[in-house]
Amino acid sequence: MATETKHYALIGKHLGHSWSQRWFEAMFAREGLEGHSYTLHEMPTLDGLRQWICREHILGFNVTIPYKQAIMPMLDSVSREADAIGAVNCVVVGGGRLVGHNTDAPAFAQTLPANAPGNAALILGTGGAAQAVAYALKTLGIKYQMVSRHPSGDAIGYSEANLRAREFDILVNATPAGMWPDVDSTPWPYGLEGFGLVYDLVYNPSPTLLLRQAAAAGAATVDGLAMLQRQAELSWQLWRQQ
Repeated sequence: MATETKHYALIGKHLGHSWSQRWFEAMFAREGLEGHSYTLHEMPTLDGLRQWICREHILGFNVTIPYKQAIMPMLDSVSREADAIGAVNCVVVGGGRLVGHNTDAPAFAQTLPANAPGNAALILGTGGAAQAVAYALKTLGIKYQMVSRHPSGDAIGYSEANLRAREFDILVNATPAGMWPDVDSTPWPYGLEGFGLVYDLVYNPSPTLLLRQAAAAGAATVDGLAMLQRQAELSWQLWRQQ
């Protein structure tokens, strides 16, 4: 009798940049996990989410731009960490329930270089990924300031961030700027001198324009590939418990 396939997936609005499927397929092959699949599902909206889960027999899925925050009210429960962050990037499906988790925050914390300068960080963006980075930095005892094109609340604008750049050792890009196919753009149109580390969550292309400019300015650089792989590993640990 054929083994029933176990289906996992990534949802988002535009997924042409994503390497998640190839990572999971390689992991399934490496671990000898036959009858497992991981697919990409572009969704213009989250309408019909539960119907899609039932129709495709999804056991777990990752969430990316722009749904990491929007999906939260649609879930039956979320982990304490995801609730504190205000964003979900991993959902466990079981018993008719959808349970949200955040594997971005621990993945970022675990891939931040141990010798990284640790006084303060500028975080570009205020979306789900940026919120996870902020939570991770807080757990590491690193001060941070969020930056937004539409400053409000705790987020300052880019012009102010540039004026205050000397206060920060680390620059983190948590926006999609510079992501394939928009490879000629950068989220930080200012000088990068003075930053000891520039961490770009974008991993396609690698390096991004931002990271090439940062390296030329003498900064250490990290792209988002290690974080992608680590958050995927953490997601799999959650799903395989089902």
